[in-house]
Amino acid sequence: MGYRNNVQLTPDKRLKHFLSIEGLPRSILVEILDTAENFAQVGERAIKKVPILRGKTIVNLFFENSTRTRTTFELAAKRLSADVLTMNISTSATSKGESLLDTLNNLEAMQSDMFVVRHASSGAAYFIAKHAPDHISVVNAGDGCHEHPTQAMLDMFTIRRHFADFSKLKIAIVGDLHHSRVARSQIHALTTLGVNEVRVIGPNTLIPNEMSKLGVHLYHDLCKGLRDVDVVIMLRLQKERMDGGFLPSEKEYFQTFGLTEQKLSCAKPNAIVMHPGPINRGVEIASEVANGKQSVILQQVTNGIAVRMAVMSMTMGSHLAAENKS
Repeated sequence: MGYRNNVQLTPDKRLKHFLSIEGLPRSILVEILDTAENFAQVGERAIKKVPILRGKTIVNLFFENSTRTRTTFELAAKRLSADVLTMNISTSATSKGESLLDTLNNLEAMQSDMFVVRHASSGAAYFIAKHAPDHISVVNAGDGCHEHPTQAMLDMFTIRRHFADFSKLKIAIVGDLHHSRVARSQIHALTTLGVNEVRVIGPNTLIPNEMSKLGVHLYHDLCKGLRDVDVVIMLRLQKERMDGGFLPSEKEYFQTFGLTEQKLSCAKPNAIVMHPGPINRGVEIASEVANGKQSVILQQVTNGIAVRMAVMSMTMGSHLAAENKS
């Protein structure tokens, strides 16, 4: 935890990199949410831009595909007036034998200011931040099964827009927690923001043993786990990360843990339904729920732009403050 904060925060406790929720103080998370609230208004203007990062260059390094995350980062950077370069890693020099550090050194030589990194290996964003020069910020857009901090913060932002006080909330996270980097970030964020109770629901095979150490309540019965909750967060069944033995079948999984209107009735009547996407309809959630009046899934997508604008402006703000002092 100390190492993480030493990497993520400047000596005066500003956000230098955004790599992980774990270990960050509540004040930083609240600042991200408050800053995002201001940026949410930008999307409602005729001209959806502010000049905060004009002249700065942001490089999206996506070693894994994720259309929604990549495009919302691109939109966020452009709305901050930054220049944006998105690397097609499949055709880049790294696939021709050039090392990751060689690629980074070349991007640094192009006077880049920020790397947004998505990688299949846990810890990749930390590795890049550790080797990046001081003037470059690194934002983790998802690393292996470790964390996805901006997704967690857009989820927190969405929740706060519906329920002002986290301390009164009961929140359930349902599904494939074993492979979910989002769930780990969500649990750390919810705990730091002082939520009343976090429940995780799923089959034994999809809930890792370390979950019990995170202060959550474990359930293997969906309706019991959803009883009296305010927020239901459904997780994608990550079939591409499974090597067999996790589930008997998708049909059986849906019958037991898929969110239907009947099962949702176990939660509070005003409970909201969330999903980080992409959705497997008829596997973890029924279409009538995903499209229903309690669903805020599309709001999450919209909110992702404002939250990523907030993170980018805050991390780059630490460098701008240093430049102004020098």
